[in-house]
Amino acid sequence: MKQVTIFLLIFACTCNTLHAQNHGGRADDHAPIGVMGDHTHHEGEGMLSYRYMFMDMDGNRSGSNRVSTQDVLNQFMVSPEDMDMHMHMLGAMYAPTDSLTLMLMIPFIELSMNHQTRSGMRFKTRTQALGDISLTGLIKVWNNDDHFLHLNAGVSLPSGEIDSRDDTPAGAQMKLPYPMQAGSGTVDLLPGITYRGYEDAWSWGAQLRGTIRLGENDNDYTLGNRVQTTAWLGYLIAPEVSTSLRVNYERWGNIDGADPDLNPMMVPTADPDRRGGSRFDLGFGVTTLAFEKSRLAVELLLPTYQDLDGPQLETDLQLIIGLQQSF
Repeated sequence: MKQVTIFLLIFACTCNTLHAQNHGGRADDHAPIGVMGDHTHHEGEGMLSYRYMFMDMDGNRSGSNRVSTQDVLNQFMVSPEDMDMHMHMLGAMYAPTDSLTLMLMIPFIELSMNHQTRSGMRFKTRTQALGDISLTGLIKVWNNDDHFLHLNAGVSLPSGEIDSRDDTPAGAQMKLPYPMQAGSGTVDLLPGITYRGYEDAWSWGAQLRGTIRLGENDNDYTLGNRVQTTAWLGYLIAPEVSTSLRVNYERWGNIDGADPDLNPMMVPTADPDRRGGSRFDLGFGVTTLAFEKSRLAVELLLPTYQDLDGPQLETDLQLIIGLQQSF
């Protein structure tokens, strides 16, 4: 697949950027690039970051079983066939004290979904919008030279779009279903806890994070709560390059309430009771100290198991590429 080829090319280029010089730090000082809020800074230090995230979703699944487009069309007038998500995430971190690091994340999201109708017509819908901006405090609990533990205490603000529209066979500028909206429309709490450890050329860590939705948005619904737990193991090929293996588990609930502009009988993406599920992923990553205080990193996540309240589009892969500049 194209995304796997990109991953392998970046891996090769990354390995070719090794310097004989030691930049005074380890490439694995941070977790794999797909882990957010993984580290803290000393007083007065900070970091700017950019992440590009791609998610490919192809084919439908109900429970742990694949279902065909025709199976979906036996229940609904329209079936989603595949979906791409491109996210550009700008981040900033700053430590006003040794015990507290503040983190700001600003996402811009591009979504596209292909559909088929019972009559055989195919059409695509698209969304481009700002996502929900988050602000998180990373609070140091305990650390020594080799072990670090901190709390994640964040809030997500309803800056993302929940009224995106596009032309469909049902009419012009129709309200798009839930997965084609860039935001939640609610204030969400983002609690978590993160641990990292090091010994010789090895590094490891684990993180538990949640998303707790507060209240109901202006369209009369609340997205399901989400929990994510992940653990990783890293190995230094050289001080400037590390590789990582990561396991990731996520579980998310169905939608409470319903947007009155959506018809849940038309397409499964408009049914609030078909949005929950869980997934295990296996991740492979590379991080390099490309320049002074700069990290270039890439991670590929592949699902190993999915259980969806479907029919619902399954995830086939996630690719994350990031650049982090400390100061």
